[in-house]
This record gives sequence, structure tokens and C-alpha cells, in this order.
Amino acid sequence: MAILSKTLRIIVTLLVAGIALIAALALWHHYMLAPWTRDGRVRAEVVSVAPEISGPVKSIAVVDNQPIHKGDVLFTIDPERFELALAQAEAVAESRRAGMQVAQTKFGRRARLGDLAASTEEKEQFGSDANVARANYDEAVAEVNVAKLNVAKTVIRSPVNGYVTNLQLRVGDFATTGQTALVVVDSDSFWVAGYFEETKLSHVRPGAAVTVELMGYGPPLKGHVESMSRGIADQNGNAGEGGLAAVNPVFTWVRLAQRVPIRVHIDKVPAGVDLAAGLTCSVIVDGQRKFVDDLRAALRLLRSSLGGEPSWD
Repeated sequence: MAILSKTLRIIVTLLVAGIALIAALALWHHYMLAPWTRDGRVRAEVVSVAPEISGPVKSIAVVDNQPIHKGDVLFTIDPERFELALAQAEAVAESRRAGMQVAQTKFGRRARLGDLAASTEEKEQFGSDANVARANYDEAVAEVNVAKLNVAKTVIRSPVNGYVTNLQLRVGDFATTGQTALVVVDSDSFWVAGYFEETKLSHVRPGAAVTVELMGYGPPLKGHVESMSRGIADQNGNAGEGGLAAVNPVFTWVRLAQRVPIRVHIDKVPAGVDLAAGLTCSVIVDGQRKFVDDLRAALRLLRSSLGGEPSWD
């Protein structure tokens, strides 16, 4: 019995040691090699809305953080001077249309006369005058269309579905052509950037399923790896004095793994989760979650062997 008891104690000790070793290896593999990161950010495309014409803001149709749809009115610019320009362009076009008709009538009369009544040179001159009058009228019509377009551009509409954010535009502000008046977060463009250490990139492949755990919400997002960034900044590549490369003179034996951005496409957002650009999250490649499951199983077995309740998750 003593020999059997001693043998049993040795077996149990070896079993516990083996389980502990497996747990340690699984833990090391999970934290050092498995493709997951806590350094994730929810991102979205931000549209800078700028007017194509300049003028004072007459009205604002949205409020800060308001959800909007593509084509909704954001704000309007005072159209008065553009409407006057349109009326002027239409008047010029009408005048040139009348002049074109007179020139064409004169040319038509000369063209029907014989060579004795009107010389060839005279006919060519009247024909040229008619062509010039036609070109002037076409130019005036183009100016009318430009004026109409400017009137239409006094109403600025949203180019995307999304949310107005950080609205600082006020009635009476002067909107300048090409300068951002407000910004819209595109609600159809949310994606996740996961910054993975370079030691974990070998397990990350495009199309791999991904779980995104937001810091502020319980239900995780589901997605897949869309692509990997092909370059990050090299601090040693900056030019120093004289145009030479400025290389860091200190390189210790501890090498820190660089982080490379991985773009994750969001496939499904759970109900009740409101996404906002800038939220922090953990990004886990689902194909490697087996390491987490193995670690939990090993720890459960270890606790059970030591007499504890295998209730750790």
C-alpha cells in the first residue's frame, strides 16, 4: 500500500506539473503569438462638406449629432445675388437670341439673291455674321446654365448617409468656396483598425473571421480581415543635418515589436450597439481562439487536480 500510495503521489505530481506546463505554454503562446490585440480603434470616413460658391449662410437645417440621409439639406447660402445674376444672364441670352435671328434673316435674304444683286464676298460676310451671332447666343445660354447651377448650389445637401458632428456653423457666417463648413461621419463606412504586433502577423490572413470586443459594450462585433497596411513610418528614415539619414544611436538588446495596422470589415453590429469613430476595442482573429480554449481547459484541469472547483472562464 505504501508503494502504491507513493506511486500515486508521483503520478499526481507529474500530472499537475504537466498541466501547469501546458497552461504556461498556452498562456505564453496566447499573449506572445496568437493574433489578437487590445489596441484597436473604430474608424469611419469623415466627409468635409464645403460649398462650391461663396456667400453668407442664410439658414441651417441640421443640429449637432443629427442623423441624416444622403440628399438631406444641411444649410443654405443667401441666393439673392445669384438669382440676380441669373436674371441678368437670361436677359443677355434673350438679347443675343434676337440678334442671332436678325443676322440669320439677313444672311438668308442675301443667299437667295443672284450674283448680280449680291456679291459672293457680301454673302460670305453675312454668313460669317450669322455664325458669330449664333456663337454669341450659345455663349449666353451657357452663362444662363452656370447661373442656374449657382442658384442650385446655394442649397448644400449631404453627399452621404451619416451624422453631423462638431457643428460650429452659424447663421450669418460667410461660407467660402472650397473651405469646410461642417463635417459628416459616413454611417455606411465604419470599420475597425487593429494594430497587431509584427510577431503575430503570420497568423493574420485576408478573409479570416474576426471578433471585435468594444470597451463600452458587451455584445461583440463580427467581421473579417479586409487588408493589411503595407507600410509604417520609419523614424530612422528622416533626413538630418546635411541631408544625411538621422539614425538613432541607441539600440539595446530589447527589441520592441512594431505594430502594423490591419483593416477589419464589420459584418454585423449587434442590436443596441451604437458605433462612433474613435471607440477603443480588442480585436481577435477567430481562427486562433483555439489557444484561448486550450488555456481555459488546462486551467480547469489544473484546478480540479488541486481540489478546486473548475469554474474559471
